[in-house]
Amino acid sequence: MQDKQQTSGEIPCYSPGLAGIPVAESAISYVDGQRGHLEYRGIDIEELAEKSSFEETAYLLLFGHLPNREQLEDFDSRLRHHRRIKFRIRDIMKHFPESAHPMDALQATVAVLGMFYPLPHSLDGTLDDDTARDVCINLIAKLPTLVAAHARMRHGDDPIAPRDDLSHAANFYYMLTGDEPFPLTERIMDVALIVHAEHTMNASTFSTMVTASTRADPYTCISAAIGALSGPLHGGANEDVLRMLDEIGGVDRVEDYLHRKLERKEKIPGLGHRVYKTKDPRATLLQQLYVRLTEKMGSDPTYEIASRIEELSRQTLGAKGVCPNVDFYSGIVYRKLGIPTDLFTPIFAVARVAGWLAHWKEQLGKGRIYRPKQIYVGGHAAPYIPLDERD
Repeated sequence: MQDKQQTSGEIPCYSPGLAGIPVAESAISYVDGQRGHLEYRGIDIEELAEKSSFEETAYLLLFGHLPNREQLEDFDSRLRHHRRIKFRIRDIMKHFPESAHPMDALQATVAVLGMFYPLPHSLDGTLDDDTARDVCINLIAKLPTLVAAHARMRHGDDPIAPRDDLSHAANFYYMLTGDEPFPLTERIMDVALIVHAEHTMNASTFSTMVTASTRADPYTCISAAIGALSGPLHGGANEDVLRMLDEIGGVDRVEDYLHRKLERKEKIPGLGHRVYKTKDPRATLLQQLYVRLTEKMGSDPTYEIASRIEELSRQTLGAKGVCPNVDFYSGIVYRKLGIPTDLFTPIFAVARVAGWLAHWKEQLGKGRIYRPKQIYVGGHAAPYIPLDERD
């Protein structure tokens, strides 16, 4: 049956990419793009970055309130207990091509987790509260292990087993590098995870919700989100920023580079955001982290180039609301920590899984299956032409 609006000659409202179209009600996070303001459950991201930990922030996102001491200790203990992965999962990863991008490997292994940890579903596909909590803990705990294991195995090295005596951020860094982080390095990694943990209705979060609305298991939902995040228009932009900075090569070349980009009306990686019309508050926090790192490790030309780009772009693009976003400085921070470029987006996923799962829980509680309309622009009454008569 044709859509009533189409048959009556009316044209339904169409917004490419659902831009500006509310698709859900949520109490998880809030963005004021005009003021450059971000909140998790009503708490300013700057306050969380200063005072909280990733473990506490993940609890806040999942359960809607800050935990008391006993709740946080129990949550943290459960995360530490579930960090290990089964040897058969490692065996599967050994057969991935050496050229496989870490995001492809992560998406595949998260889907594999669902087969090793099958969930008891009710007749309508929902889960009880205890099971939902357990699967959230399992995914948040295991994603760092999966990323770190593949990062080493693709080079022929054995993965490093997780340590229960380290925090979430410190253990992740340890499994990636083999070195226990200095306190400053641990804190910087922790804050980086906090600021990436959630950001309202972006493409990967929407992918989570669409998949969850079918009552697919949460491992499938998170695998779908990782697939969306892997796209260069979403999570891969921080890699593009570093490629741009390396291509420019020096502060004295920034002005000519920007002039060419603007003249050709080409996108500048790390600048501009669909929501923010001023500097992304996460970019500010990550820039501050980098400055703290340079006090211990020294600065480098990459940051000087980035700073010059921000300064000049403020003069030329700032009035249009094109300002640094979260990707502009995140890659610089990760490179300073010695992390390979193609692991930047997997780190994004390690953090964002907390937000994805918060939306997964919210969708299970009150959401309907997503079934948007389309606007048909094709023809009607087309004849079927036999194969022998077709040109």
